[in-house]
Amino acid sequence: MPEKTNVLLATTEDHIFQEISASLSKNHQIVRVSEGAKVLKTLIETNPVLVILDLQIGNMGGMATSLDLRLEQRAGRIPNQKILMLLDRQADEFLGERSEADCWIVKPIDPLSLSQQVDELINN
Repeated sequence: MPEKTNVLLATTEDHIFQEISASLSKNHQIVRVSEGAKVLKTLIETNPVLVILDLQIGNMGGMATSLDLRLEQRAGRIPNQKILMLLDRQADEFLGERSEADCWIVKPIDPLSLSQQVDELINN
């Protein structure tokens, strides 16, 4: 059986963590942080194959966190990251684009759709 890879999830919502864990835990270990400011340090420590950012997280929102990771990546301080953004509504899609996330999904989370999108992101 292949070893599970890390997926870094930044959310303050327990139900989001539970939904993502249920959807991805077969192949991935979910590493959760509840503040955007902790994402970079945790990313360096855990080397995830994917970062999932909830748009609404603690002291540094998902959009700012995504842009911060892209800046660190372009500066060569971290490797290229795959970033998936969790949006609150369809009208927030422009935020997904502006955040430089690789892709996004609008909540509520559809487990099958999430699983497929994660597999596609990781394998491309």
